[in-house]
Amino acid sequence: MARVLLVDDEPALLFTLSQLLKSRGIEPVLARSAKEALSSLDGIDGVVTDYSMPEMDGVQLVQAIHERDESLPVVMLTAHGSERIAVRAMKSGAYEYVTKPFDIDEMSLVIERALEARSLRVQNRQLTAERALGRIIVGDSPAMRRVLEAVGRVGPKDITVLVRGETGTGKELIASLIHAQSRRAKAPLIRFNCAAIPGELAEAELFGHARGAFTGAVQARRGFFAEADGGTIVLDEVGELSPAVQAKLLRALQEGEIQPVGAGRVEKVDVRVVACTNRDLLAEARARRFREDLYYRLAVVELVVPPLHEHREDIPRLSAEFARRYAERFGMQEVRLAPDLMEALQRADWPGNVRQLENAIARMVALGGSGEIGVQSFAGTPAPAVEPGAEPPPDGTLTLREQVEALERSVIARTLAAVAGNQSEAARRLGLSRGSLIDRLKKYGFAGSAADSPS
Repeated sequence: MARVLLVDDEPALLFTLSQLLKSRGIEPVLARSAKEALSSLDGIDGVVTDYSMPEMDGVQLVQAIHERDESLPVVMLTAHGSERIAVRAMKSGAYEYVTKPFDIDEMSLVIERALEARSLRVQNRQLTAERALGRIIVGDSPAMRRVLEAVGRVGPKDITVLVRGETGTGKELIASLIHAQSRRAKAPLIRFNCAAIPGELAEAELFGHARGAFTGAVQARRGFFAEADGGTIVLDEVGELSPAVQAKLLRALQEGEIQPVGAGRVEKVDVRVVACTNRDLLAEARARRFREDLYYRLAVVELVVPPLHEHREDIPRLSAEFARRYAERFGMQEVRLAPDLMEALQRADWPGNVRQLENAIARMVALGGSGEIGVQSFAGTPAPAVEPGAEPPPDGTLTLREQVEALERSVIARTLAAVAGNQSEAARRLGLSRGSLIDRLKKYGFAGSAADSPS
């Protein structure tokens, strides 16, 4: 259901408009002042506001709204004969204006067109990001829609963003989306895992080092900040940085300057920073475990990615997309997840969030065959158990044997495709007997009865 914010200091007009919206299946959100309206924009699809209000008029409100979200359509209500104000409203960025007293059908049509325009803008922005990332973005639930809309608002603005969320929620994808929707999209996107490298080495990795700066530094090296110049650097688990590196990071954010380890010079860099963390950095700063001044520099905008249990309605589409992606990666034909399996996936607990769900789907696709995968493949266990707060394996949970089998299936599929399904020729190219190949085709569930394939 679309949500439209109604802004007016007259209760009678708010009541009339809210009843109109409800009759059209639209949820009204009421605000009696511009200040109240600006604090109620979260999850809003459109705004209808009167021009004449105390403290801030409608035109000023339109400008304030578009500073936060330029794609949000605002319909202005003006008094009859106020053409000059109407023109000013349109120049300020209002989607349309309607004079009072208004016709109910006319008002309904204007609001519906505004909502349609908003929907098209959001879809276009998402399609553009999907093309840039080369992957489908799933987030139809209200919780994820709010995050994606916020990404759309902050992406084009060249500001530092802190992305916070539990392990496995998709913080790295959100960071990539921010870069993809920015003016830096064609420039480098550099990632650095702050938890993967000890503090003394992290400084050299981030800011570079001079020749002879430390044992083993046989030649000078550019750091990740220099490599990201003009683009974006994503600092994953930024809360793990040592105090010394935090101080250097603060300087890079404040002054746009870095100093390579062992160098007597500073370098100017133009880098946007997107930081990710599973910690509450404000609480860490207040406990003096993280620099408070650095926190405020990183969290110019803070986005919180919800855990999977808060948007379970996205699980079916996420699961289907993961199944499609891994079937393609393993060289398999179409894989479908049975309805009973989908129900089990939605009921399950996912302490490892979206990453754990992806790992579970990868395991089922790797061990199953083409066609439909039923609930028996899930066996009531959402992949291997993951303790809350524990870090799941970084690239899936398949055992060595499962990874080898997935690779073998992929090689067989490509070979069969290259020889148009001729089993004898495929067996010869693979160095197998035809009987061994047929056994593997049955094992991996290739279409129909593998033994009946042409030879």
